[in-house]
Amino acid sequence: MKKWIVLTVLLSTAFQSKAQLSEKELLKKTEEVVKNITMEKPNGWTKKGVATFIANQSIFNNWLAGGQTSFAGNVTFNYDFNYKSDTWNWDNKLTAGYGITKVKQQDLQKTDDRVQFNSLLGKKFTEVWYYSSFFNFKSQFDSGFEGGIKTSRFFSPVYMQFGLGVLWKRSDNFKINVAPATSKVVLVAKKFTVDGPSFGVLQGETMRYEFGAAVNAYYKCTLMENITMENILNMYSNYNEDPQNVDLDYTLNINMKVNKYLSTNFAFQTIYDDNAFPGFQTRQNIGVGVNYTFQ
Repeated sequence: MKKWIVLTVLLSTAFQSKAQLSEKELLKKTEEVVKNITMEKPNGWTKKGVATFIANQSIFNNWLAGGQTSFAGNVTFNYDFNYKSDTWNWDNKLTAGYGITKVKQQDLQKTDDRVQFNSLLGKKFTEVWYYSSFFNFKSQFDSGFEGGIKTSRFFSPVYMQFGLGVLWKRSDNFKINVAPATSKVVLVAKKFTVDGPSFGVLQGETMRYEFGAAVNAYYKCTLMENITMENILNMYSNYNEDPQNVDLDYTLNINMKVNKYLSTNFAFQTIYDDNAFPGFQTRQNIGVGVNYTFQ
């Protein structure tokens, strides 16, 4: 009887020790995973690109309730290539998009047309503060029309901003750059200013130069599992002419990931630039996208 009692005690002790060991191993692995997630990106270059195609189609045939057959497609391209060291931070982002829509018995029209390049260089002087310089480029691929008259074309207009300031960067997903010394240049083909001003460029001219202050902000967060929200805000004030009329460019992107290749995408953009148009310009796209990620 004593042998059975001793054997039972030994087995119980062995199982308890094994359970404690497994618990310790599990805790150690969990700590390693959390450390890898929270660890900052290593120094050097990081590169990532995403190409997305979104399509919408409606087909009506003898549909008594009414409706028009239509097709819409949109292609977007985003590529980030960033550099980081102990004292330097250089973020670069290239964005391009083009979209079309075709309604039966109507001409083909574009719904999206943009190419943008943003570059932000910072030298750290505290944990989250940097001396900074930035360069922004914005233009389009295709011609634009208003009332049947061509008002723009490939790389006309071109908007460029560059300046010096300070950068507050909490992380790659949350940063604000303030540049009180910023130059803004608008370039337009001369054919568009023959009869009058175009995009703020005076009649007969091809360039407009401004000097002012710029604020650029970026914030990206996870709303819930597989749903991310990206906010991009650019503001500019011209010191020499109506500084209270602040130019605004805000973009909201919401991505609802289905799997590695499929997602539902929502994009909203609003622009205010009284030199180009006396009011808000807006665009909105929503659809199911096919994604391809590369480096």
